[in-house]
Parts: sequence; structure tokens; C-alpha cells
Amino acid sequence: MNSIKIPQTQFPVADLIKNRWSARSFSPKEISTEQLKTIVEAASWAPSANNAQPWEFIVAQKGTASFDKIHGCLMPGNQPWTKHAAAFVVSVAKKHFEKEGNPLNPFAEHDLGLANATLLLQATTMGISGHVMAGFHQDQLRQLFNLNDLVKPMVVIALGYPDAAEKLEEPFKERELMPRSRKPVDEIIIDFSNN
Repeated sequence: MNSIKIPQTQFPVADLIKNRWSARSFSPKEISTEQLKTIVEAASWAPSANNAQPWEFIVAQKGTASFDKIHGCLMPGNQPWTKHAAAFVVSVAKKHFEKEGNPLNPFAEHDLGLANATLLLQATTMGISGHVMAGFHQDQLRQLFNLNDLVKPMVVIALGYPDAAEKLEEPFKERELMPRSRKPVDEIIIDFSNN
């Protein structure tokens, strides 16, 4: 792992969380079907409102037609480096509860986010990096995979084993070598009552 990507935190954050980062340089090493199913199963254990599990995943290994379709839906800024990914996972929010009348689930996108975080942490334990992208043509992807109006493709996640930043062209190489940072904790806490 690129040590520059391990952040120095203000407080003792778990190593698993500190070790997760969004690599762009991927090695040629494949991710097996079993590994991908393990990663997706981990996502399925995320919490969700009413245990609705409002998520579906399109999983595509490199070398398949589905991988090429997903790659073709990415914005131009994501296409150069993602062609080396070992797999793509498209995270899809199921916007309605699966019960009579299919009422709207206002928490679906939030819960899918929890599932994505769990997916990424599982991948990290396996030495696999996941890079989440919002830069894709949603309507094109929806059409290619025949997704109905009850679901919404939210993000595409590129998965792969990290490789040397030097393999990347610019501006991706520079981004790969930049240290990670976050806002200080006090900037993101609205109210902290400790008495």
C-alpha cells in the first residue's frame, strides 16, 4: 500500500478505515468471482431502514461485455485509468419498498451509501482498492442494463489491486501521489454536548 495514503488522524481511527483509499492505478491481477461475491455479500450486511435492503449491484469482471458497457458509460475523465480495473460494481438504489403499493423509500439512497461503505471496507481487508465514481451517464447505463424507473444507478465502483502511481498518465499520477486529507473534526460537528 502507498504509505502516503495512510492519513494521520486527530483521534485513534481504526486501521481498516485509515487503509481504505481510492486508488487509480490498478495491477493486471484478476479478482475472482468468489472474491466479488464476498465483497457484495459484505455490502448486503449493511444496516437499512426496516431491513429493506434497498440495493442491487451490477457486477462486471474485466474482459466481459458488461465491463465494456459500463466503461463506455463513464465520463471521459474516468475512462483512461478505469480501463485497467479488474471489475466494476454499479450500485443501484431501489427507490420503493417491496410491499403492497410500492411506497417510496426516502432512505434508499442513504442505505445504499452504507452498503457501499461496507463493500469498500471488505475489499480493503482483501487488499483490493475501490474507487467510487459519480461521473457516468446514468441514462445510458439504465438503457444498456434495462433498469426500470423504480431503481436508480447511483455510482460506479472500480475495483482492483493497487499498483504503482508511475504507471498513470497525468493528471492521474499527481492525484495518486497526493496525501489524503479531511476537514478537522471540529469543523464537521454541529453541536457537541459533553455535560
